[in-house]
Amino acid sequence: MSASQEITTRRIQEKMLDILVYFDRFCRENGLTFTLCGGTALGAVRHGGFIPWDDDVDVFMLREDYERLQELWERHADTSRYACVRSNESINIHHSATEIKDNNTTFINRHSVQSDIHHGLMIDVIPIDGVPASSWGRFRQMVDSMIYCCFNFQRLPEHKGKLTYYATKLALGVFRSAKVRYKIWKGAERRIARYGTENCEFVASFGEGTSIMKMRFPTAWFRQPATMDFEGYPMPVPADVDAYLRISFGDYMQLPPEEDRVARHSAVFIDLDNSYTKYKGIHYCVEK
Repeated sequence: MSASQEITTRRIQEKMLDILVYFDRFCRENGLTFTLCGGTALGAVRHGGFIPWDDDVDVFMLREDYERLQELWERHADTSRYACVRSNESINIHHSATEIKDNNTTFINRHSVQSDIHHGLMIDVIPIDGVPASSWGRFRQMVDSMIYCCFNFQRLPEHKGKLTYYATKLALGVFRSAKVRYKIWKGAERRIARYGTENCEFVASFGEGTSIMKMRFPTAWFRQPATMDFEGYPMPVPADVDAYLRISFGDYMQLPPEEDRVARHSAVFIDLDNSYTKYKGIHYCVEK
């Protein structure tokens, strides 16, 4: 039976809210700044919390704080309850963001069903990087972004067009070694981030689709965020949240068509009361 038939979107949202509230407190206690972004920021403005059909929480973090996050997490967070997970040389979570995961839940995505990784419910922490002033620098950064996404995700992209699909398939077919793939995407990530954010007027998110990579936002919006109610909790949002949402979504107050009001994730199994470790060999890492 599909997990979505057994568990409501609202229950998933309530669990993700617990993670977000803990993450917000952790960041404040450890001098880290983040903002709600994407559909989470949109939900804060349009719905006062979650978009009713959404099963996702996304936050932005400037690169400098993003690189400090994992070390601080291991030292100061309640790691028995929550994990800070990011792809590295040893593991690949098929996602360019860092994920803050609930250790005592199970949320197995279709694209990772054969991966021996942390399969808890998560929120996504997305780095934003400084955009260089020169057109040549921006072009090189975009090229590195596409290289990064290909070899970091290490899965064939859905809904990105045939050209992207087959280019990714070819690249992953040529470079099959996990070690080589890591070296490629880690090098691309360093080049993306080399401009810093201190001296760049604009920032962007480079771990997502091409259309999102092209969106530029003033750095100042994320250094001194505004605050907005999200499900009854004050949460940081970009300083000019209206302008941010217009760049990201256009007429963001207009609801999408009924048929587009669907959850984002494609989960094969969900259990919000038990750890994913219970299901190894049953719902993930299953012998074929």
